Amino acid sequence: MEKNFFTSESVTEGHPDKMCDQISDAILDELLKEDPLSRVACETLVTKGIVFVCGEITSKAKIDFQKVVRNTIEEIGYIDSKYGFDYKTCSIITSINQQSSDIALGVNLVTNNKKVIGAGDQGMVFGYADNETKELMPMSIVLSHNLAKTLANARKNRILDFLGPDGKTQVTIEYLNGVPINVDTIIISTQHTDDISQEKLRESIIEYVIKPAIPYNLLNNDSKILINPTGRFVIGGPSADTGLTGRKIMVDTYGSYSRHGGGAFSGKDPTKVDRSAAYMARYVAKNIVAAGLARKCELQISYAIGVEKPISMYVNTFNTGVTADNIIKGIISENFDLRPQAIINNLNLLNPIYMQTASYGHFGRMDLDLPWEKTDKADLLKEKYNIS
Repeated sequence: MEKNFFTSESVTEGHPDKMCDQISDAILDELLKEDPLSRVACETLVTKGIVFVCGEITSKAKIDFQKVVRNTIEEIGYIDSKYGFDYKTCSIITSINQQSSDIALGVNLVTNNKKVIGAGDQGMVFGYADNETKELMPMSIVLSHNLAKTLANARKNRILDFLGPDGKTQVTIEYLNGVPINVDTIIISTQHTDDISQEKLRESIIEYVIKPAIPYNLLNNDSKILINPTGRFVIGGPSADTGLTGRKIMVDTYGSYSRHGGGAFSGKDPTKVDRSAAYMARYVAKNIVAAGLARKCELQISYAIGVEKPISMYVNTFNTGVTADNIIKGIISENFDLRPQAIINNLNLLNPIYMQTASYGHFGRMDLDLPWEKTDKADLLKEKYNIS
C-alpha cells in the first residue's frame, strides 16, 4: 500500500495580498455595474498606512476610487488602528491610465462583418476537477478554505473577539493508494490582540474554528494541530507585510494540486483569458468529472493575443478516464466553445460578480452561484456518450 501526503493553504480576507485582490476586484465590479464593456487591468499594493491603486482602465463608468477602496477595507475588518491599519486614515494613491490602443486592436476584432473578442493576451490556463469532495476539488484546498472562512466568521460575528483580520490556514491530507483517508496536520496562524494567552487562543481555535470546519471522521489521535507556531501574531496585515494583487494564485485555484498557467485573476476584466479561460477550463473539467467520463481531469488551453480560437488544448485524466484522453479531448471540442467571446457569453462574465471570489477561492464555491461551477452539461454528456 502506498502512503502519501499533500498540503494546501488558504488565507483570510485580511491577509495583505488578499486585501489587494479584493480591492482590485471591487473596482472592477463597480466599473462593470456602469459599463459592462469596461476594459480593466487594475493592480493594488498595500503597505503600512498606504494603498496604491494603478493600472490600465478604459471605461465609460465614473467611479469614486477612494470610496471603493475605503469601503472594501472596512468590510474586510481593518476598522481600528489597533490592528495596524485603518480604513478611515490610510492614504490612497491612484495612477490610472487608458488601455493600450495596441492591445485594443487585438481584442476588438471583426470577423465576417461581426464584432467579436480576441484573446486579450497570449498565455495558457489550466482547469481541474476530481471526485475527492462534493465540490469536485482536492480535499486539502477545500478544508483550508473551510478553516479560513470559519476563522473569519468567528472574528466578524465576535464569537472570538480577540482575533484580528489577518490569518492563514494550512491542511495536510494523508492518502492511501491515492485515496484521502484523514487529516494529518492543521496549521492556523491568526492575528490576535495582545491580551490573549497562547493557551486560551489554542483552546478557542480548536473549539470554534477547527471542530466546525473539519469533518470529525477526518481527524484522529495522530492528527497534529499547530496554532500560531511562533507563539505570537499581534502585528499583522499591511503593517507586517506588503501586499500585492495576484500573489496568491494557488490559494485562488487548486491549492497546488493542479498546475497553473501563471496568470492571476483579480483586477482583470473577462477579455483577459488569464481569468475567463481559466474559469472555462474549470467548467469543462468539472462537467467531465460530473458526467463520469473521468474521476480526475486536468485541462490546458492556450491562446494568442488577438486570435479568436485557442492555439492548443491538452487533456490529462491520470488514467481515470472511461476512454482515452484524446477521445475526451474530442468530446470537449464538440461540446464546449472555447473562444473568448463564447466564454464571456456562456458564463455571463460581464456581470459584477468578481469581488466575492477574491477570498476563499474562485473554484469549488458552493456558497456562491458562480456560472463556471455549474454541472449543467453533465447529464447531456452522459446521455450522448452512453456513460452509466
